[in-house]
Amino acid sequence: MHQTRDSITDVWGQRTPFFGDWPVRVDERSLEEPDQWVQSACVLCSNGCGMDIGVKDGRIVGVRGREVDIANHGRLGPKGLNGWEANNSPDRLTHPLIRRQGKFEQATWDEAMDLIVQRSKDIVVKDTSGAIGFYTTGQLFIEEYYTLGVIGKAGLGTPHMDGNTRLCTATAAAALKESFGTDGQTGSYKDLDTTDAILHVGHNIASQQTVLWMRILDRLAGPNPPKIVVIDPRNTFTAAKADVHLSPRVGTNIPVMNGLLNLIIEAEQIDHKFINAHTVGFENLKAVVSKWTPDRVEQVAGVPADQLRAAAEILGSASTLTSTVLQGVYQSMQATAAACQVNNLHLIRGLIGKDGCGVLQMNGQPTAQNTRECGADGDMPGFRNWGNPNHIEELARLWNVDINIIPHWSPPTHAMQIFRYCEQGSIKMLWISATNPAVSMPELHRIRQILAKEDLFVIVQDAFMTETAQLADVVLPAAIWGEKTGTYTNAGRTVHISHKAIAPPGEARSDLDIFLDYARRMDFRDKDGAPLIKWHDSESAFEAWKECTRGRPCDYTGMSYAKLTGGSGIQWPCNEQFPEGTNHLYTDGIFNTAADYCETFGQDFDTGASTSEEEYRANDPKGRARIRASDYQPPHEQPDEQYPLMLTTGRLVYHFHTRTKTARAKALHDAAPDAFVQISPEDAQDYGIAEGDLVEVVSRRGRVVEPARIGDIEPGLVFIPFHYGYWDKADRPRAANELTLTEWDPISKQPHFKYAAVYIRKLEGNEPHKQTAPVAETVMDSGKDVMTKAEV
Repeated sequence: MHQTRDSITDVWGQRTPFFGDWPVRVDERSLEEPDQWVQSACVLCSNGCGMDIGVKDGRIVGVRGREVDIANHGRLGPKGLNGWEANNSPDRLTHPLIRRQGKFEQATWDEAMDLIVQRSKDIVVKDTSGAIGFYTTGQLFIEEYYTLGVIGKAGLGTPHMDGNTRLCTATAAAALKESFGTDGQTGSYKDLDTTDAILHVGHNIASQQTVLWMRILDRLAGPNPPKIVVIDPRNTFTAAKADVHLSPRVGTNIPVMNGLLNLIIEAEQIDHKFINAHTVGFENLKAVVSKWTPDRVEQVAGVPADQLRAAAEILGSASTLTSTVLQGVYQSMQATAAACQVNNLHLIRGLIGKDGCGVLQMNGQPTAQNTRECGADGDMPGFRNWGNPNHIEELARLWNVDINIIPHWSPPTHAMQIFRYCEQGSIKMLWISATNPAVSMPELHRIRQILAKEDLFVIVQDAFMTETAQLADVVLPAAIWGEKTGTYTNAGRTVHISHKAIAPPGEARSDLDIFLDYARRMDFRDKDGAPLIKWHDSESAFEAWKECTRGRPCDYTGMSYAKLTGGSGIQWPCNEQFPEGTNHLYTDGIFNTAADYCETFGQDFDTGASTSEEEYRANDPKGRARIRASDYQPPHEQPDEQYPLMLTTGRLVYHFHTRTKTARAKALHDAAPDAFVQISPEDAQDYGIAEGDLVEVVSRRGRVVEPARIGDIEPGLVFIPFHYGYWDKADRPRAANELTLTEWDPISKQPHFKYAAVYIRKLEGNEPHKQTAPVAETVMDSGKDVMTKAEV
């Protein structure tokens, strides 16, 4: 069945009930009949759906799902079916730009790269490579991340590398490391096909991974539908299908999870044999959660005791269980600790490493897994441990460099600290690729001031003139998905190849070509005087990456471009032992926690202090999973008399991140053209607010003005989607992150976007609501003047 539908009004499409094998369904949207179809995968959520790109006369004219692909079985969501229109947008960047006398001027690639290289060399000589930072994305390909990682870690030797994945999936990685020893999802999307119960914690999967939700809807429409428990303070599409919906107060994930664990332990619905043979730390967990009775959970989190018991009965009695976790945990108080409690649930029940039993600590972006795997963020490539000298020696041998150039003397610098160093002046050059921190970071007035500093040399590598690019000193036009070849890995460890379908516009170049050019001009060398970067195109870069993964959890050595072409994506590890890939990790109950192999020696959940190698080895888990307990700490910013409401932020089904692509697809833009503030009916009545009224929302850090949307949220809580900035609409302050606070989880260093104390008031018709904060004017044409750094 080929399904051509209006995915805006029919987000999840026609039901195809699941009876053991997925019924054929191929979603397609084409504006013209393509001349050819080119294999790829979607990059507009972390699901990573296999798709083909339809090409006619050198332009993308449509897409269709790949029936053979294990990630989606031919199904596509609204962003996948529509988002490709951004490639054809007339406002693409097509030439390098250099800021001269406060205004952008078109430049040649030689001029732009010569300037970047000269600045780099001058800074290294005067201030060391520690004055150079990189802030990347979850949108590039493996080959690009790995090249960037080697440039930063072995060419320059800077510890200041991170990605916007710090904002969305750092906690996923941290929780997996803390519990299981290394990053890497334990299970597979396939677990949803057979599981008896599903737990969604802080994850509105219906909106954020629409194709995974289709999978669940088809299970619900078939025989033996799973029971569903949802933990979310909002009444979402996902919550509407739940058997039990727990709606806790923002910032109380730990009390709720501890209460559930306590009930399951008390009911003896645990696997003692598995716990004794394959875990450490259970007795401490039991002691900590024993204090969290249903009545206490209700008092602290606002979850009725009978609902907590009903949820615990489902989670404790199911013979198989699959759990998913996302931003409602990752961006809230005690993020890593709370995510680990979901891992603990599976460990104490022995529901891990087998069919129907997966923990999906979901990603927020389609290639975020590769940012973490490849060393383009704070992690070492191949899930190696920065604190293990043997792991650093492995990298030094692989790259043939002196071990001392690889930064491993302290924990790598996370994104929030990178921007702090820029603010303080110790980082002199910041290279930003494929991300838009001027909209996505917390406390935006501060981020704009940092990027506008005259003593900070900012490079932005992007396809569009974003709010961030408008504050750059050099803008490099980048090719995007569909315009280059490469590979990437979804949240379920499935690796896809995306073949180049069309040429990029104008002089735009792939990120890989830009990084290779930089490495060549910088003349990075290994110990023998040979070029440090020994690959020249995407396939040779992939082959180099494979060698970096050999013997590590994310082993790619059994893959090749040829093997990835023509069929489905393949789940790592894929090697001689698992030539066709791997559905489940830890099937033997042996985890990656051994001191010689693990990716981290762990951190204190309250302080974030790192455990030393000596301390860890003294209590080496030796392959047993670590059950990490945590007690409750309330959010550090609470409602008070002046700011009586709590704000939370999040995403919408029709947009991705800061709308750089999705707002340029007409159907997606028209479906959600503007921000809004969601308010409960009770609060709307108290404040005299009606649907559509303009409402001023003010925190201690800033203000926004949004039209009101009333309903489907708890009293005392307001919600604003974070996607909206100012490149296409600058008539009022509307970016949610004007309000959010500069605070982060002590382990994952992920910012707390999910809570901030605010007050609201209805704006009367004659009140001004124009933008008062310094925000760049709309720039639809790269030749148009933009505001200078001095003007900011």
